[in-house]
Amino acid sequence: MANTGNSTTDERTMHIRFQRGDEDSLRDALRGLDRGEEVAPHFEVIFDHPDDVHRVTRPKNLELLRALVQHEPESIRETARLVDRDVRQVHTNLEELESLHLLEFEEDGRRKRPTVWYDSIEVDLPLDIPPGTRDEANA
Repeated sequence: MANTGNSTTDERTMHIRFQRGDEDSLRDALRGLDRGEEVAPHFEVIFDHPDDVHRVTRPKNLELLRALVQHEPESIRETARLVDRDVRQVHTNLEELESLHLLEFEEDGRRKRPTVWYDSIEVDLPLDIPPGTRDEANA
């Protein structure tokens, strides 16, 4: 979708950031709300460890997120069918994505429906990371 500035038609992008968030965008959104303006939602997750960014971008996790966005499956079992994988493995990966704050489960009796609230992911990985993180990032 094109970014038109209208929050009802904008693509909903989850921003994955490493160690620092986009404080300016968040501050602008909060000021707009204070003025009574309708502002586009601000979806952002900040990770402190490079392994967390890697967990998001693993091919199997990206495949699951794409299936959720494109097909909106009603259950974990249906999600597993969509990606042609074992239900237990898919369940494990979905729980991992939930722990990374990238999806939620809606419970309907015994069935759990994985859901996302965004259409795309944008990863911001600065190369000027602090010295204390350098060893972990290169491991």
